[in-house]
Amino acid sequence: MNATHVGIVWNPSKTSKEDLETALKDSIGDSAPQVSWFETSEDDPGREATQRALDASADLVLAAGGDGTVRAVAEHLAKAEADAELGIIPLGTGNLLARNLDIPLNDLPAAFAHALDGKAHPIDLGWAEIARPDGTERHAFAVMAGFGIDAHMITETNDDLKDKAGWLAYVESLGRAVSASEIITIHLSIPGQDAVEEQAHTLIVGNCGTLQGGVTLLPDADPADGELDLLILNADGIGGWMDTLRNMVWDNGIKRLFGTNDTAESSDSTTHQRITALTIELDEPRVFEVDGDDLGETTRIEISIQPAAILVR
Repeated sequence: MNATHVGIVWNPSKTSKEDLETALKDSIGDSAPQVSWFETSEDDPGREATQRALDASADLVLAAGGDGTVRAVAEHLAKAEADAELGIIPLGTGNLLARNLDIPLNDLPAAFAHALDGKAHPIDLGWAEIARPDGTERHAFAVMAGFGIDAHMITETNDDLKDKAGWLAYVESLGRAVSASEIITIHLSIPGQDAVEEQAHTLIVGNCGTLQGGVTLLPDADPADGELDLLILNADGIGGWMDTLRNMVWDNGIKRLFGTNDTAESSDSTTHQRITALTIELDEPRVFEVDGDDLGETTRIEISIQPAAILVR
């Protein structure tokens, strides 16, 4: 353990401070470094709390909460170009970054032990600048961002069911998400390439590839390779959806388990590409999400990457 001052940014809607204190003590006994606590609020999921942790000279910031808390803490650390490392105490429904980084789930003492004793590794962050009626907003994402099925699954998921059933609630919403994801015209500009026009209902840009339940949506995504993975879906009708499922489940799923292909494949209804920057213009407004957070509707998004943006244990 090399951290001298641990700042714990915790979401009170996910757990109590007492439970976190007990788990911390269970994981390392009485040998803990200096610990300071910084509570998030409904209006601010962690940015201000992270800054207070940095102001207190914390050299390790633990994000104790769901994907929103983790994203807010990571975003602020990257934006501030802080030297402090990030540890994750997963308490949410998806826990997407924790899943992709093999951080212990559903075991608070194990998560604390991993965060305090683990070795830090650099990971990239994606950034999405979206146009809104009152100006632009810029948000980081550690896992995935996009519009279409993934965004609609977030907006269509029943919050009460999510509290009771966890990630299975997203499965329940999938049918409604598919019906809400209509094909529209999108215009894509990638530096060094000619601008293209696509017909699609879903576009996802990923820094990591694994979703809840071990589903691998972007099998080539690597959070530390300096690139993002672009996935475009334009399935229409039964035939299109069967082609999408074949591509995602067989070509980029089962076959890869046996080492029969090395890179994610495209199909008639799916397109894969590696990028570092991308401008997206939509003919119709669509809800855009980053790491599970609904940012509202937009018609223009600029995507970029910040390589080795933060150090994560």
